[in-house]
Amino acid sequence: MLTYQIIRIFALSTIAFLVAFVWAPLLTDWLYKNHLSKTIRDSGSTPIFSRLHKSKAGTPTMGGILVWVTTAILVLVIAFLAKITHSPLWEGLNLLSREQTYLPLGVLVASAIVGFVDDLLNVKKIGPNGGGLSVKHRLFLYTLIAVVGAWWFYSKLEWDLIHIPFLGDFNIGFWYVPLFIFVLVATSFSVNETDGLDGLAGGVLLIAFAAFGVIAFIQGRFDLACLCGVIGGSLAAFLWFNIYPARFFMGDTGTMSLGITLAIIAMLTNTFLLLPIIGSILVIESLSVIIQVASKKIRKKKVFLSSPIHHHLEAIGWPEPKIVMRFWLISGITALIGLIIFLTESIVG
Repeated sequence: MLTYQIIRIFALSTIAFLVAFVWAPLLTDWLYKNHLSKTIRDSGSTPIFSRLHKSKAGTPTMGGILVWVTTAILVLVIAFLAKITHSPLWEGLNLLSREQTYLPLGVLVASAIVGFVDDLLNVKKIGPNGGGLSVKHRLFLYTLIAVVGAWWFYSKLEWDLIHIPFLGDFNIGFWYVPLFIFVLVATSFSVNETDGLDGLAGGVLLIAFAAFGVIAFIQGRFDLACLCGVIGGSLAAFLWFNIYPARFFMGDTGTMSLGITLAIIAMLTNTFLLLPIIGSILVIESLSVIIQVASKKIRKKKVFLSSPIHHHLEAIGWPEPKIVMRFWLISGITALIGLIIFLTESIVG
């Protein structure tokens, strides 16, 4: 049984990679032909960032479309084929289930569409600071989506249980709602801040989804593990074209959808406290932004030359690929630490 589920996850991950890899050039051509390129704001408030990334102007954004469209289409097509053919092959590959994948898949698509609109505003230079939504507007949208998810968990699933490693499960009642909202908003914000160098966010997310896929598998949530595998396979294809020098950037359509989906999966597996460990780079990136903003407001001085911290490392002379590779290594190590904690508790429990 377990061998069958492993084969199922690996097969779906491979199919997702191949499908995304095949149609990625079509997406790239469409992005270039329609001039859907990233705007590098040349403003006095971000002189270091503008100087470091001036050469990236003209590179298409919205590359995250490759991940969420591949994931959504693949899952829905397989589910449709399983329903109309009743073939053991398609039924075996079908991962669409109300209990495990309806919510994360629905949130993935819904938040991706919102992110797509933000990317369009950036491309068309509509909005504050030269185009796109402001940080306040983004946080508002993250919160709005999180509120819907929190309502679903608390009202529909009647879920108010949290798990604290080595201590056990605790029912926290209505406090589950603000906790849920915080986890989703914080994760989405962190992924958005991490998406600043070629391949950085994609690699960090690939490692995180792989780790939570392992957790879902061990919990017996095989459909959810398969969804993590499909997202991971799509991300691997995205990275092929996104590593330095990037053919396209992820954009908000990718960061918003994948960040919120990652948080949803952490909540579904009741392992949200492992998320800051598995996604350590996400935490470091967002904390660097918070520290920088707070320092400028309180001390009227900057802590970093530029934030998030990957831009600071660029400013002091680290080559972009070196930063990305080292952040990937940190992500891999801390993801293993998160899995060690999860597995150790499983054995002890």
